[in-house]
Amino acid sequence: MTHMPDDSLPAPPPARPRTRTWAVVAAACAGQFLVVLDVSVVNVALPSMRTDLGLSASGLQWVVNAYAIAFAGFMLLGGRAADIYGRKLMFLTGIGLFTAASLAGGFAQEGWQLLAARAGQGLGAAVLSPATLTILTAAVPEGPARTRAIGTWMAVGAGGGAAGGLIGGVLTDVLSWRWVLLINVPVGVLVIAGAAAWLAEGRAGDRRRVDLLGAVLVTAGLATTAYGIVQTEAARWGAAGTLVPLLGGPALLGVFVLAETRVAAPLMPPRVLAARAVLAANVAMLLLGSATFGMWYFMTVYAQNVLGYSPLEAGFALVPTSAAVFAGAKAAPAIMARTGARPLAVAGALVAAAGFGWQSTMGVDGSYLTSVCLPGILMMAGSGLASTPLATLATSGAAPGDAGLVSGLVNTSRTMGGAMGLAVLSTVAAARTAGSAEAVEITAGYALAFRTSALVLVAGALMMLLWLPGRTGGTSRLPGARAGGVPGRPGHESASAVPPSPKA
Repeated sequence: MTHMPDDSLPAPPPARPRTRTWAVVAAACAGQFLVVLDVSVVNVALPSMRTDLGLSASGLQWVVNAYAIAFAGFMLLGGRAADIYGRKLMFLTGIGLFTAASLAGGFAQEGWQLLAARAGQGLGAAVLSPATLTILTAAVPEGPARTRAIGTWMAVGAGGGAAGGLIGGVLTDVLSWRWVLLINVPVGVLVIAGAAAWLAEGRAGDRRRVDLLGAVLVTAGLATTAYGIVQTEAARWGAAGTLVPLLGGPALLGVFVLAETRVAAPLMPPRVLAARAVLAANVAMLLLGSATFGMWYFMTVYAQNVLGYSPLEAGFALVPTSAAVFAGAKAAPAIMARTGARPLAVAGALVAAAGFGWQSTMGVDGSYLTSVCLPGILMMAGSGLASTPLATLATSGAAPGDAGLVSGLVNTSRTMGGAMGLAVLSTVAAARTAGSAEAVEITAGYALAFRTSALVLVAGALMMLLWLPGRTGGTSRLPGARAGGVPGRPGHESASAVPPSPKA
């Protein structure tokens, strides 16, 4: 007997586009590489910029600071915008703005044009950076595959910061300072094309408005705090120009926290920080960033000002250190599968602390192997080992509607920690040097900064041991989260629709 098809049965839903996991990871990592690279790539080009554009000493300082303040100040807003308006849309918006600002900066003819372009780069980075991690975590299900993907993301991001000095030195010496910015343009165009072709749009399914009051308060608070921090490089900590923003910024953040308890759709829902894993991992990330970010600055100036290296030689001297942070972050997922997140984060912080302690024995006649290479490898391998489990803990179990926000928190913690740490450590080194230009005194100041970082890392390791969730509690979820971070209702699309993959 022939059975006729039953037309009354609903047709199966069309298959969703199958985005290749490797393409998602590659796009996210490329975006993050550009963002982190531009924090440090301009450093070796600053003298050339000053000569060409006639920048003052304070204007030269703001070539770096304009980027850092815009980046830190708008990060949480960028993360929430990705949740509400779409992660692919925000990724493309961020990389587009970043690329356009890089082009404008590369062709700047006046100092103010360069500063405006750097602020535009920072704004684009603040939109782009949270979207990169959100897209990645939405594309790869929770478990070993996601941990490997986050390890790759952390390694590439850390490599961007590490490679900044080398890339900036090569471009400035071979071409000109303008290519420190213009190099972002072809790379940005390729990332835009790849993202447009391979990423699938996704959002939390909630088209609510952005909490404008919260956005203004948190952006103003973070930007004001960042401004106060960078002012310490030019003024005393007790000066009015430093104290006012340093006190005003936290005050604005306090008003933000109070305001978030009184609005229906807050930018930062209190439940987010109620999750132990999220809060503890972000505090740990802030401490790790504050201790380790300044390493690149101090190692570069030590190599040039004390050991007599050229900028290009200093960049090449740090290549093993750059490789170490990449290797540490890439090795972390496999180790974490055996040890758990908390033990690895603690061990990584202690390895980094050992490296910083070794580096603090530096001298004016130090050899490359024992005063630059080997301690640098320890410092950054430990940092790479610790960063991946912290990022994994901070993003595990996030509700789909909060994924961008939690990703923005991770980046904000690391960026603000680095900015605060560099300012504090620079003050520590300057206090020890007491204005002396003698190589012995300069080296003693740098050594004290490294010892301070080692102590911060030891304290951070103790905090992680006591506060981070244990092996079985490392994925405590935010309220409303589902396994894999993908909700079960129609219309809640992940940023990238991919099947579970054994590899990322």
